[in-house]
Amino acid sequence: MEDSKKERDVSRNACKLCTPFGACLAYKGIKGSMSLLHGSQGCATYIRRYMISHYREPIDIASSNFTEDTAIFGGGRNFATAVDNVIKQYNPELVGIATTCLSETIGDDIKMLVHMYRKEKNKDELPAIVNVSTPSYSGTHADGFYATTKAIAGLAEKTGFASSSINVFPGMISPADLRYLKEILRDFSDKYILFPDYSDTLDGPSWDEYRPIPEGGTSIETVKHAGDSVGSVELYACVSDKDSAGVYLEETHGVKNHRLGMPIGIRKTDNFIDTLEKLSGKPAPEWLAAERGRLVDSYVDAHKYIFGKKAVVFGDEDIVCGLVSLLGEIGITTVAVVSGGKSGKLKSEIMNCGDTGSKEAMILDNSDFEDMAEAIEKLKPDMFIGNSKGYMLSRKLKVPLIRVGFPIHDRFGGARVQHIGYRGTQALFDRIVNAVIEKRQHDGEWGYTYM
Repeated sequence: MEDSKKERDVSRNACKLCTPFGACLAYKGIKGSMSLLHGSQGCATYIRRYMISHYREPIDIASSNFTEDTAIFGGGRNFATAVDNVIKQYNPELVGIATTCLSETIGDDIKMLVHMYRKEKNKDELPAIVNVSTPSYSGTHADGFYATTKAIAGLAEKTGFASSSINVFPGMISPADLRYLKEILRDFSDKYILFPDYSDTLDGPSWDEYRPIPEGGTSIETVKHAGDSVGSVELYACVSDKDSAGVYLEETHGVKNHRLGMPIGIRKTDNFIDTLEKLSGKPAPEWLAAERGRLVDSYVDAHKYIFGKKAVVFGDEDIVCGLVSLLGEIGITTVAVVSGGKSGKLKSEIMNCGDTGSKEAMILDNSDFEDMAEAIEKLKPDMFIGNSKGYMLSRKLKVPLIRVGFPIHDRFGGARVQHIGYRGTQALFDRIVNAVIEKRQHDGEWGYTYM
């Protein structure tokens, strides 16, 4: 077992994206929300490009448009002008503000700027304003996502009204995963509160005419009732308590939090379904049991193709933890786990996967793709499982890459890749098995058309 890379001053081909990216993604899951980056225009352009290449949807992200003068004298004036313009052009229900490296480095106090703006304006005419500090040197895109989800949870109120609703914080999953998650939740609770929910805003139907803000997302009014829920469920584990929406609601409003991790594979999905049964007081529907049964049957059918294979898993900490758990269930040995995250929880979560096949895995957190290339040189993996940024290494080593997570920008349909639950696990399992079969078929001198 190896922990973390040695300290150095640079990142070479980072295994992560910038922190405000995660903030913008979270804001897309709130109805009528418009993101505003307090910093240079290039930051907004970079994030828009990455989101569009993955989700294939129009993305607007506003910027306070720093220049050289702003970097020297501060961005207060730019901030007020930017918020004015966003409200005028988009008429949003929420202005979601995230800081960038430049505004944080020069010391702009975003909380003070928001306070001053509200003080100068008629508060009754303003949309909700949520702000979060997200300089990229402080973390990853996942950290930005979690911190923003917590900031949005700050809108929750404690009314004293007894509610049977369940708060669900899904983490950074695909729009297809979110739609499936809502399908599950509807059978357990009519009043579930899922946020952020970008299942429509980042994977919607075509429009007859342009819409400044796409329809969809969790409404602010719904979020406000999160303080009265019977419990919260977090589908991520590698998050600090200070950035946890579930922990915030438990400490502030007494809503008990259940931190489960991403439900990939049978073991973790069973845990998720069991938790929903306890919180709702309802048994799981029969269609879920049928999905589970088909998944178990497919495990048996494909065992001969994949047992004993070796995999390198990389990406966000939470998704790699779920993937390692799945690989243990299907007889694939995880030889290396690589993530750009630095929560400090990756090793313990991998050890909690419950499979001996992952106990000896090389674990590299706070790492980049050059670390990964150097570390796995002698491991001879049979597959890579991760996002598109691992393609060049996959090509170099002639090892198949099963694309999951974010970003997937060299294939079509990234928004519809499924990962979670029995159904998502089934789709992912089929892709893993077929990648192994295709590799054997392609490399074999004889070739074959029937198995």
